[in-house]
Amino acid sequence: MIVAPPVNPAVAPPLQALLPGLIDYAGLFPPAALSMPDAAAEYARQLSGPDAWVLGRFVVPAARLAELAAARRGTAPPQPWSVSALAGPAWAEDAERIQAWRAGDELVIDALEFKAASAAEADTALAQLGRSQLCYLEVPVQADPLELLRHLAGLGLRAKIRTGGVTQGQFPAAADVVRFLERCHQLTLAFKATAGLHHPLTGEYRLTYEPGSAKGRMFGFLTLFAAAAAVRERWPSEVVERLLEEESGQVLRFDEAGLHWRDRLIPASSLAQLRSSSAIAFGSCSFTEPLTDLRGLGYLPA
Repeated sequence: MIVAPPVNPAVAPPLQALLPGLIDYAGLFPPAALSMPDAAAEYARQLSGPDAWVLGRFVVPAARLAELAAARRGTAPPQPWSVSALAGPAWAEDAERIQAWRAGDELVIDALEFKAASAAEADTALAQLGRSQLCYLEVPVQADPLELLRHLAGLGLRAKIRTGGVTQGQFPAAADVVRFLERCHQLTLAFKATAGLHHPLTGEYRLTYEPGSAKGRMFGFLTLFAAAAAVRERWPSEVVERLLEEESGQVLRFDEAGLHWRDRLIPASSLAQLRSSSAIAFGSCSFTEPLTDLRGLGYLPA
């Protein structure tokens, strides 16, 4: 059984509602691209640290489950790890790996992520992968994804949006992200996000960790989840888009009432509802970078 760490009582109540289990650790993926032993060691270290309450699942390709289990055995602490397995495009092989997995109490595969560009492709993948875990399907958002998202909602699946990458061309337009958030709310569809969300606020950041890496405009994870909450509050699309693109921490603050942005308020109760039923998590190849930035902005105690 996996027991969630207690939240940090020194954090403002709205952030206590927003941050628990928010960051799925994807250290195996670019731009970090760590080795399995290094990624496993980092996840274990963070599970033992003061920020463990913000840590979500370990994200791993289904083809590397056995490798993860081997790396996990050499780490501490001893509690089981919550794992999200990435499947595809070899659905059948990955389905066999997941269904045959027997790791005792070491790893709990309680989420599955895969891609599909159409309802038919989603049905084909799902028929082979099964439904024994929470399923997140990554959908393209450059065009209106309403019909595919409606299909997912009918199947009881969850959605996934890719919000960036290691080149500027991999980042969707802000209007496309907001439309995705609005469609998910319209359909009562839970979602997660991944890629390019290393920082709380939107801005110009290095796209990789390579020396001299080009910079690009990256969305903030805090502004993304705030935008999702704003959609729930029925803010106009153009206002939600401006919130998504907010770069200044001086106009984004938290107190007992909730999240204040300029002259608007998102109640703390709305943030709690958002995380429990709608905006579930985001994947990041770094866990320390998002937390360091939150501290730099004064949102978390030093």
